Amino acid sequence: MKSLWRTLLTMSAAFVAATTSGFGQAIEEPVVLIIDLENAVIYRGDVTDAARLARDPGPTTALAARAFQYTHNVADIVAVNGRPAKGLFCNRTAALSPRLNPQPGQMVADYDGDGSILCIWQILGTDGKWIGTLADTGGSPMPGHAVTGGQGAFLGVIGEHRPLEMTAWRVASVTEDPANRRLHGGGKARLLFHLYPRHRPSVDVSAGGPAVFHAEFVSVSAANPARAGEVLTVAVRNLGPTRPSLLPLGSHPFNADPPEEVNSPLEVTMNGKEADVINKIGWPGTTDLYRVDFRVPEGLAPGMATLRLAAAWIPGPEVKIPVR
Repeated sequence: MKSLWRTLLTMSAAFVAATTSGFGQAIEEPVVLIIDLENAVIYRGDVTDAARLARDPGPTTALAARAFQYTHNVADIVAVNGRPAKGLFCNRTAALSPRLNPQPGQMVADYDGDGSILCIWQILGTDGKWIGTLADTGGSPMPGHAVTGGQGAFLGVIGEHRPLEMTAWRVASVTEDPANRRLHGGGKARLLFHLYPRHRPSVDVSAGGPAVFHAEFVSVSAANPARAGEVLTVAVRNLGPTRPSLLPLGSHPFNADPPEEVNSPLEVTMNGKEADVINKIGWPGTTDLYRVDFRVPEGLAPGMATLRLAAAWIPGPEVKIPVR
């Protein structure tokens, strides 16, 4: 038996060494989003008379939950990764109340939990313009919810989310008018998302290096490095839909007149310093090439600087360009 375990350990060590040296598939690093919610209310479906729905202008108290009863949970999105944002979280939950040892009115099951949940996250910028939608499903005994897809900046994304912090959500009857939700207030929550996007923003790279240009499309090079304060142009892939059509990535050629602006918020950094983004448009005539103009930040050390873009909080791979 001991010799068998030694053989298995030797095989395991050899497998780990092979995978870390390039044999096998590398694990993709997830995109981390932390979304903050406020004015969170659970509207419990405690009446069946449709004439009574959303009629009471004041705060209400819901009846006790029962199996097969649906609830509608609603909250305001107020921040993403610590930066102000807008939007709406809403879900519909079936209160199945699965239990190993159920009481009357609860569902018998192999675990103790809640119900099945369908969630929609509509994420907007502080200007009120839509950025993208995330959809997820959940229910015990899962530790979180499975992110099953999205639209806009999050088209094709998968992943999961789980709670980080939670204060008690206000529980109301569906007779309460939801127009007064912010007036009556509610709970708060902070959720942690691990997302695996289908597309990530990336600087276009050719045999000559990253596609980063001075004025007149002169390439940034060791002989002609970038300078603090100058405006550079970079050719980028995978920045998502453009206004006004908001069509999915790659679905149509970009127009020249008027140019189509990238819908997602865009962050450009050099050596971790945020650069001013001058414009972000689809490159006319292409379906997945974008032009981004940005100003080189002050205070960069001479040498090779790390350039990185992030669209809708989704970071892309780094490239190096010379600066002086």
